[in-house]
Amino acid sequence: MKPIFVQLQCAPGKTYEVADVIYKKEIVSEMYSTSGDYDLLIKVYVDEEQDIGKFINDNIATVPGINRSLTTLTFNAF
Repeated sequence: MKPIFVQLQCAPGKTYEVADVIYKKEIVSEMYSTSGDYDLLIKVYVDEEQDIGKFINDNIATVPGINRSLTTLTFNAF
């Protein structure tokens, strides 16, 4: 399993709704509310063979209330 981080910028007033929908999908290992340009930070584990773009598109990007996302891939832990 490979960890990836996704930051989500939500429409005004929609952060809690977005968080609830994503939480109910049971796909995230951690979720945080953040300050700055993005409202949520989620940590997701995907299979090594999984197409990350397709996973994000199918499971996260289609959630109503998300204006923008930023996906960070991880490599080695130090």
